[in-house]
Amino acid sequence: MSGLLALLDDVAGIAKVAAASVDDVAAQAAKAGSKAAGIVIDDAAVTPKYVHGFSADRELPIIWKISKGSFFNKLVILLPLALLLSTFAPFVIAPLLMLGGAYLCFEGAEKVFHVLFPHGDHAVEADMDIKDPAHLETTRVKGAIKTDFILSAEIMTISLSAIPDGSLFVKGVALALVGIGITILVYGSVALIVKADDVGLFLSARGRLTATRAFGRGLVKGMPVFMKLLSTVGTLAMLWVGGSIIVHGLEEMGWPWLGHHIHDLAVAGAHYVPEAAHGFAEWAITAGVDGVIGLALGFVLIPIATRIIGPLIGAITGKSAAH
Repeated sequence: MSGLLALLDDVAGIAKVAAASVDDVAAQAAKAGSKAAGIVIDDAAVTPKYVHGFSADRELPIIWKISKGSFFNKLVILLPLALLLSTFAPFVIAPLLMLGGAYLCFEGAEKVFHVLFPHGDHAVEADMDIKDPAHLETTRVKGAIKTDFILSAEIMTISLSAIPDGSLFVKGVALALVGIGITILVYGSVALIVKADDVGLFLSARGRLTATRAFGRGLVKGMPVFMKLLSTVGTLAMLWVGGSIIVHGLEEMGWPWLGHHIHDLAVAGAHYVPEAAHGFAEWAITAGVDGVIGLALGFVLIPIATRIIGPLIGAITGKSAAH
């Protein structure tokens, strides 16, 4: 009996450790996932363009193909690579994170530049010249998965940097949960977005109640506005996240002065609002300054990316590369 009680006590201890590990994994995954929020918003705003021009019955299959590619990018390629880097070369994580942050700044600034100085999207024009629908679908899906790889790499790197050092198993499971959760969130949201107008048309035509038909018409009219708002929020989020990554990366590499100045500015600015709003004011000022830094860096990177890096990649791959 004493042996049985000892065994049960050991089992209970193991269960407690396992429960603590599960809580630890969940907490770390939630924290890491929240750090990548800016990229998630932009990803959800960008992806619907890949189904533009296709019949309604092909929209969800295309999104499913892209989401499968995203799962593969995150779980099969990037997750093992992230764990290897964190184990054998943790010193490269900060530079890689800053490189990804610079990319986000460039992407965000390019969208702002496009609004200020509209210009044609030659890549989209060339894409629409493809007459074969099946070939066009394959081309679009491949392009979306390539774009997803870049965003997924940034998501996994940001998530990895937010997870404290500890068990490799806990870190791996937390990263896997982040990858799975974000992919489901992004492409589930995209599926809802691209089918919202179809739902609106159905309700407006077949709704039994006047309110139902009115809601359907409002949904159809409101989706373009919603997409424009989502794209704007995504751009701002990219600039904020990219700028904050650069500032934090400089601190990690031994140049904390910029981060300290931003912090001091946020604290000073918070004194002009009621005490209950100090925390929000500090966050808003910090995010705003990070966004301005991201925009400025992005504008600097636009000519470098489009006139040097893009043509260089095009020369190596034999294809035209805008960025």
